[in-house]
Amino acid sequence: MHYELFTRVSLRKDIPEKQLRKGDVATIVEHHPSQAEEAGYSLEVFNALGETITVVVVPASAIEPLHTNEVLHVRQLESSRI
Repeated sequence: MHYELFTRVSLRKDIPEKQLRKGDVATIVEHHPSQAEEAGYSLEVFNALGETITVVVVPASAIEPLHTNEVLHVRQLESSRI
């Protein structure tokens, strides 16, 4: 699936090195096409106040679209450093 820039998506897997968990919501800020490998995306992750907490590059298989029957959830990061 190809996503448009600035689309909000959810993670399909944990990214422990960035303290991100499956289901966390991020915004696509760049698409990384690839001929030989799986395409990827740069994602910007925000805190509940809308401040950027990290940017991460993931393969397309690591994200999925948001759905109308889903509810966003707030959780605390394990530490304030990412």
